Amino acid sequence: MILMDDITRDGNPVLRSRAQELTFPLSDAEKEMGHKMMEYLEVSQDEKLAEKYHLRAGVGLAAPQVGSSTRMAAVLVPDDDETQPPVFKEILVNPTILTESVQGAALSMGEGCLSVDKDVPGYVWRHNRIKLRWYDLDGNKHISRLKDYPAIVVQHEFDHLNGVLFYDHINLDDRFKTTDGGVLIG
Repeated sequence: MILMDDITRDGNPVLRSRAQELTFPLSDAEKEMGHKMMEYLEVSQDEKLAEKYHLRAGVGLAAPQVGSSTRMAAVLVPDDDETQPPVFKEILVNPTILTESVQGAALSMGEGCLSVDKDVPGYVWRHNRIKLRWYDLDGNKHISRLKDYPAIVVQHEFDHLNGVLFYDHINLDDRFKTTDGGVLIG
């Protein structure tokens, strides 16, 4: 199981490098990494287990965050109603954002990251809607349309695959500047 000590921290060059595409069929080790990243998200979202293993809760984890410069990420966005299945739960291999909305969106509380140990205040403006193409661990192609919070989470993880961290998007001159037509989520 991936623990907090296994998470690559800000300052490690792997977080600032463009990750390499994976080729199919994936190796057993690559598939196992995908499953372990999803397991981390599942365990971290369970309060009792997260406390037991000293995990910070996460909704996304990209391969560079576990030291692998490859284009894979796990995303687990729970439903607000805990009795319902997750809004989006997938292991994304070689994801590509095909289209994005003009309308921006940002989390009203700002973003955080398992790889960044400090709080970095400010709005992180992203696209409110995206169309995403990705492959599962078996190489099957999928296309998903995401909006609001799930779209923000996927864009955060997608940035990790391109060597970008969330705070790179914060306007340092006006950290809480709003944009015309932008939506604050949460």
